[in-house]
Amino acid sequence: MSALRETAATNVAEYSVTEISGALKRTVEETFGHVRVRGEISGYRGPHSSGHAYFALKDDKSRLEAVVWRTSFAKLAFKPEEGLEVIVTGKLTTFPGSSKYQIVIEAMEPAGAGALMALLNERRLRLEAEGLFAAEAKRPLPFLPRVIGVVTSPTGAVIRDIRHRIADRFPLHLLVWPVRVQGETCGAEVSAAIAGFNALPEGGKIPRPDLLIVARGGGSLEDLWGFNDEAVVRAAAASSIPLISAVGHETDWSLLDHAADRRAPTPTGAAEMAVPVRADLVATLAALDARSGAAISRGLQGERRAVAALARALPSADTLLALPRRRLDEADAGLGRSLRSLFSDRRRDLVEIGSQLSPQRLEAALRDKRGELRHADQQALHAVGLSLARHRHRLDRLAGAFRPHIVAARSDEARHRLLTAGDRLDRAFKGLQDRRRAALGASWRMASSLDPRQVLERGYAIVRGAGDVPITRAEDLVPGSRFEIEFAHGRKRPALALDPAGELPETPEARPARPARRARRAHTETVQGDLF
Repeated sequence: MSALRETAATNVAEYSVTEISGALKRTVEETFGHVRVRGEISGYRGPHSSGHAYFALKDDKSRLEAVVWRTSFAKLAFKPEEGLEVIVTGKLTTFPGSSKYQIVIEAMEPAGAGALMALLNERRLRLEAEGLFAAEAKRPLPFLPRVIGVVTSPTGAVIRDIRHRIADRFPLHLLVWPVRVQGETCGAEVSAAIAGFNALPEGGKIPRPDLLIVARGGGSLEDLWGFNDEAVVRAAAASSIPLISAVGHETDWSLLDHAADRRAPTPTGAAEMAVPVRADLVATLAALDARSGAAISRGLQGERRAVAALARALPSADTLLALPRRRLDEADAGLGRSLRSLFSDRRRDLVEIGSQLSPQRLEAALRDKRGELRHADQQALHAVGLSLARHRHRLDRLAGAFRPHIVAARSDEARHRLLTAGDRLDRAFKGLQDRRRAALGASWRMASSLDPRQVLERGYAIVRGAGDVPITRAEDLVPGSRFEIEFAHGRKRPALALDPAGELPETPEARPARPARRARRAHTETVQGDLF
């Protein structure tokens, strides 16, 4: 039996690991060459640095590894997201390096409207929590924009409807930024268009729009999915230009509608929101002009009536001047009577004054004045006599002060004071002289200590060169130069400096010169003014 087992074992074909892995890979790929798998995305962390995406599809019982190659990932209409239930199309294969099988995904779509709505609702809540849909951030639309930027497909019916509607209501400048309104690149193109319009400079070659319209016709949730892209929502919220969302029909909605400043039910409705009707504005202006003219006319008429009423209420000129005229007439009549009465009063006063100027009264007045003058003369003579008596008495007192015995007493007192002052002056002068002599002695001792001849007395000497200039450094004594030495009591005759070898250098200056007669300096005694 054991022999049969060994024989049977030898009849089984042997495979290497690589061979069995390759056989399994071919079997799986041939059997499941093209399959559709439904499952929930798990473990998705975004595309790899190589551009490939790796994740897993799972349900409540099993798990299937999945990979999306870089070329296929760029073509996906829906990008994978964590937790999204999708239906993928691809082929199964194995990975021999780890004995695993996986599906290579070529296409991906949501598992149904329910999954898309759940994803849309989750994205809406997240963006709303960031404040991108806040009502206070909405900007008012300009009443009459000069330039309108439209982000839509350049070949669809939407742009034609917007153009015709704006042309009918109020023709103005339109700028169209062509984009795809459906497909995998829709969101990126729409967000780039909104950012591009906002990046246009003021006063540039291309006019900057005052209002933006993002428009698309109706469609299913999958058709409008590009306008639910997060990049589109963020671009609309960050736009500094007011934006109208006109995506789909009345019942359609997208996340762009929440982020836009105004939502239009249709693209045509967006055009109606963007501009007013020119004919209505003209009619309104004409009506306002007519009302303004009528109001001005009515105002002028009312003012005229008021002026007329005020004019009627005013009295006439004769009525206003009647009372002043009467007062003037009365004053004119009373003026003559007043003048006659004044003349008679002045004449009566003059007669009374003239009656008082009789010769008897004048003589009596003169007698009174002469008596007053005599009395004043006697008073003046009496006052002069009193003054002379006072001055004579004062002069006598002054003369008595200069008698001989009084003058002698005062001279002795003055002589005593003079002698005392002389003694004090002699003592002060002697003290000042002593102080000046002490200060001069101190200065003389200081000057004597600074006298260079005092230094020479201690055994020092001064070496003088040409021009009687003292030589203080050894290097200044050049071999062959003449010098003389000054001692405390005279100078030695000029000498020549030798070189270090003790020889006299052969220079004209080194030749012995005939000693010149020099007058012997007489030693003078040190006097006080020598140092000054």
